[in-house]
Amino acid sequence: MSAAEHPFIGHLQRLQNDRGALAVLRRSLGFAPGAYVPAYPYVERFVGAERHAQDAWRLALYLTAGLFASHPGQGRASLAMRFGELMKARNSASIEKRFIALLAADAENLPVYLRQAVSLLAADKLAFDYGALLDDLAHWLDPYLPVARGDAIRQRWARDFYAALANTTDTSLHKD
Repeated sequence: MSAAEHPFIGHLQRLQNDRGALAVLRRSLGFAPGAYVPAYPYVERFVGAERHAQDAWRLALYLTAGLFASHPGQGRASLAMRFGELMKARNSASIEKRFIALLAADAENLPVYLRQAVSLLAADKLAFDYGALLDDLAHWLDPYLPVARGDAIRQRWARDFYAALANTTDTSLHKD
């Protein structure tokens, strides 16, 4: 199953026109993932009974739901690739700085940086793959994640970001 076909993402897409649900999920971003009780009806059924309150999968579901509510719409490219496209379109070094800060974020600060990134993407109507984001967050938010796995996610995001820039980067500096 591709990331875009994830059942939870399909559920979020069905909520796209439910202004009340989206408002609740957006509001949940002001709280720690999974701590805003009014969001439970929209997310908890996808958590699984065996998972505890701080389970990385549960936290990833809540964070993804809040981000989706702030910028509904599923795309095919990764968040990192879209962020690179945004930097290319705006020609702004501050976007790269924000991206580097996002990559360096720990699990506690990650929601803040993601919220900022998604707000910037929403302003330019750049949709991205929420299923892939959900899968990555489920690992990134896992306190038991091997360091190498977290590094692999960050490196893949960096490759996606800089690949989006490479399409139009001036290569005259690299001429022999």
